[in-house]
Amino acid sequence: MDVLLSPADLQALLSGPEAGRPTLVDVRWTLGAGPEVNRSAYLEAHLPGATFLDLETALSGPVRDDGVGGRHPMPSLEAVETALRAAGVGQDRPVVFYDGSVGLGAARAWWVASYYGVEAAVLDGGLDAWSRAGLPVRGGEVSAEPGDVRLVPGGRELLDADGLAAHLAAGHQVLDARPADRFHGRHETIDPVAGHVPGALSLPALSLVDDGRLVDSETVVTRLTEAGGRTDTPAAVYCGSGVQAAHLALALEARGVGPRPAVYVGSWSDWISDPTRPVAAD
Repeated sequence: MDVLLSPADLQALLSGPEAGRPTLVDVRWTLGAGPEVNRSAYLEAHLPGATFLDLETALSGPVRDDGVGGRHPMPSLEAVETALRAAGVGQDRPVVFYDGSVGLGAARAWWVASYYGVEAAVLDGGLDAWSRAGLPVRGGEVSAEPGDVRLVPGGRELLDADGLAAHLAAGHQVLDARPADRFHGRHETIDPVAGHVPGALSLPALSLVDDGRLVDSETVVTRLTEAGGRTDTPAAVYCGSGVQAAHLALALEARGVGPRPAVYVGSWSDWISDPTRPVAAD
């Protein structure tokens, strides 16, 4: 299964043999909205048979007072396994995550699940693209049979702050997925320190979205090279708290641009938790 599916691709999979049909999981998420708002959006309309997974509680570990780990720390294997099983994810079926449109919540779910060895994909354009294709939606809660998925870490490359520094020291590229103004240290409204990791390049994840869906591979390559990056150099990606970073990782991997990227999940909010780490701004 490709890591990025169009509505037509997903419809075909759901129409195939039952044993091969993917489990559908809705990861509706808006920064700062809270789980009640996200769940309410799911209850209003979702793909038929889809269960709901909350990013803040299921796909993020506990936030520490000292900021270490960032605003969305990497969740433990045990926490993710419990959440995925409750959402009906089984050992022998792939899972397709989606959200409302652009894919931020779904990409975080895809990356975390993939890191833990789950065969996972994202619906390109989310619920909005599915609805615009004239495909059915449902409202209300879905009670899934508990799944039996078993997780094994290491399916993707996970970096901490030291790993990111070593990646840079080895001559590899680091891509910052936040909006460009935050990268440059302007209009920082979320984290207490403005700027970026010295040596990083600015490639905003949302610059790779057009009308809610990921742009094609040629456009990804163009944006990467315009940012000063290369397609033949290993990349590590980060953002503010590991959500847009997962989205950028999805874009690069889905469009086949460069080697599979590593993700610094703690991202900028973890980096600045240690005041001795260098900060750049311009």
